[in-house]
Amino acid sequence: MQKRITIFDTVRGFTMISMAGFHACYDLVYLYDWDMPWFTQTVFQDIWRASISWVFLFIAGWMCTLSRNNAKRAAKYAAAALVVWIATTLVSVDDSVNFGIIYCMAACTAIIALARTVLDRVPAVWGITICLILFACTWSIPKAVYPIPYLAWLGFPSPDFVSGDYYPLIPFFIMYLTGFFAAHAAQKTSREAPAWSYENPVPALASLAAVLPAASAHYLGHAGVDLLCSITLETRCDTSRKLCHNTNAVLEVFLMQEGSLFMHERD
Repeated sequence: MQKRITIFDTVRGFTMISMAGFHACYDLVYLYDWDMPWFTQTVFQDIWRASISWVFLFIAGWMCTLSRNNAKRAAKYAAAALVVWIATTLVSVDDSVNFGIIYCMAACTAIIALARTVLDRVPAVWGITICLILFACTWSIPKAVYPIPYLAWLGFPSPDFVSGDYYPLIPFFIMYLTGFFAAHAAQKTSREAPAWSYENPVPALASLAAVLPAASAHYLGHAGVDLLCSITLETRCDTSRKLCHNTNAVLEVFLMQEGSLFMHERD
């Protein structure tokens, strides 16, 4: 029986708790109109969101080195991204999600599937170094607006582009690729995970990630806020709005579960 890569369980467990807290704060501010300036008027929200999404991308990039069929994995992500787009478009409460993190995962995994032979030849240390530099240099590209239509998926949004969640290939494919090269550096010449990846530094976090579906983190955050506001404020947010928000987030956390964590899960 092959060992479970428990270090990823630990990271996932921590990220699940972080995600529950983030979505709880998000709901309090944007669905229940709580005044939380530390969340809305500082860079803290962006940093907190990045700490979650970057973990998704980095681990997914790592795990694609263990997959026998990244094209199949990309197709799964693409199907999930399509469901998110349909759900958020039909509900029409908030902005529809056109190029969210699930789309990004699908595109990144498809690129790896197509370019794997070439990427495997790049020295891992050089790959990590170049990716980190490029990520820092390109981070602000999608924050601007460009007079070029139809390139929002790449990282060049036009003035009329809107999306409820936005993770274009530039710069986020670079973070995904960092995980890919980090896996090569750790695995060296073997496809087996390094010894440290089987260690269990925080058993409680690893157990949380191993036992609970990743979507539980999302629902813990939302259910807790809904209960709190129902009791203390006697108010509930609009059902369709919550459905729109929940559909996107649940499919996002599916990715962390999908990324997961057995060496023999090489679909």
